Amino acid sequence: MDIRAVDPRDTTWQQDHARFRVHFWDLAAVTAHEYEVLDEVDVDDLLTWASGYAAERGWSFTLFVATTEGDSRGLIRLAGALGDPFAGA
Repeated sequence: MDIRAVDPRDTTWQQDHARFRVHFWDLAAVTAHEYEVLDEVDVDDLLTWASGYAAERGWSFTLFVATTEGDSRGLIRLAGALGDPFAGA
């Protein structure tokens, strides 16, 4: 892990609340279950919920923040499975 100090003045905006999406991966059934979080939630609480929900079902998960750039919607991975969980299926 490479870490460096930064000048906080190098950003021009900050948003306190994000739109989150959680994708659950049922590898045995090669099925995904995707959800968008509708209320304002702390990411630590969301991670606790997602990991518990996945563990109860024997699934893995990926947590994303949803963003828009121009007219294009996208996802930024925050935690969980990296890449395509079904790549080896």
